[in-house]
Amino acid sequence: MPSESTAEAHPLPDEVDVVVIGAGAAGIGSARRLRAAGLSTLVLEARDRIGGRAHTVSLQGHPIDLGAHWLHNGPINPLVHLGHARGEPLRQAPGERHLFIRGRPATRAQKASLGRAFALSDAAIGRAMHGPDRAAASVLPSMGPFGRRVIATEGLISGRPFDEVSLHDVPDMAYGENSFIRGGLGAYIGRLAEGLRIRLCAPVQAIDWAGPGVRIDTPAGALRARAVIVTVPMMVLQRGGVQFTPALPIPVQDAIHGFTQGVYEHVVLHWPDAPFRGPDRLASLLGYREEPAGLLTWIDGAPFHYVELDLPTASRFDGRDADAPGRYVRALLAEHFGHRAIDHLRICCHTTWRHDPWSLASWAVVPPGLVSIRDRLKESVGERIWFAGEALSRLQWGTVGGAWEEGNRAAKEIAARLG
Repeated sequence: MPSESTAEAHPLPDEVDVVVIGAGAAGIGSARRLRAAGLSTLVLEARDRIGGRAHTVSLQGHPIDLGAHWLHNGPINPLVHLGHARGEPLRQAPGERHLFIRGRPATRAQKASLGRAFALSDAAIGRAMHGPDRAAASVLPSMGPFGRRVIATEGLISGRPFDEVSLHDVPDMAYGENSFIRGGLGAYIGRLAEGLRIRLCAPVQAIDWAGPGVRIDTPAGALRARAVIVTVPMMVLQRGGVQFTPALPIPVQDAIHGFTQGVYEHVVLHWPDAPFRGPDRLASLLGYREEPAGLLTWIDGAPFHYVELDLPTASRFDGRDADAPGRYVRALLAEHFGHRAIDHLRICCHTTWRHDPWSLASWAVVPPGLVSIRDRLKESVGERIWFAGEALSRLQWGTVGGAWEEGNRAAKEIAARLG
């Protein structure tokens, strides 16, 4: 753990070169690069832990990620390359998926039909990306009997229904190039924070950039810095989670407020009798009224599974009791496999990133027509304020790899600016 890992450990310094707001992947990545450049750096984190939306917990002695779990796009993901260099326990995600229709394994012909539907979707999006921006769903062709499944999957991995996502911002997450890391992705990010100066339970309330440098106000006191990297999630910035004096330029404010809430929640199951084979495989359950948007089975080869909730499904539980998602999952699995199949199923927990006060979303989504807002936020404000995080990554948005990439970009620019 970082040496300054509790709110009471040390008083805030009067001044550092750079303050990094947020100890998620973007903040940790930027702090590591700034330290390597010889700049004094302090990371301020509102939570009582590091990692942000990459959070590993122990369930029955097994590490389970409650947030980010995949390392997407291995060839361009900096955390995959760094993991290999460090000797981290990476393993490639299996490409083969489960497909069950009315509780029975699909035939070879049905699997082939689903594969063709996904291929038609990918091809149509690839062709249309060279044209004007519009809703991603508007370019999809007829995809046969599995078209609805394709649209539901695209909406899940995009964080919004597919007609609310920019065509130029559809995530490329080819599953043959993804990886997992044994012990959990959140735990990996925690290891990367070792040796950094991190102050927990220190939410930043205000940033004053009226004079030279910046002044950072927190409940524990204030400090000054030559520059600041803001990795606070877009939805929190939209709610005024950090006050800026003077106000940010209008184009920057418009860019921040252009994003919409991306939702991707997990219901974590312990299900030793699950009818799936092979670890870490995606599964589609079709043929009944309730069809889960996503399902990841036998995580790390252990009897834990994720039922993944998209925005429309997760929203059904807002305002209801805490057990509602679990009841939903038990009912849909009983519908697909029968009540006897779930005799030993236990609901461990479920996530609500969309209501978490320090995130308010699983990630940030760009609506149709606003794809330029990512690049607008990459420009510094007065050469004192830089923004970073998954929201700004064009090729890896919504991912921990994208957050790390953007944290490093901002840190590199600051290092060049401050010498």
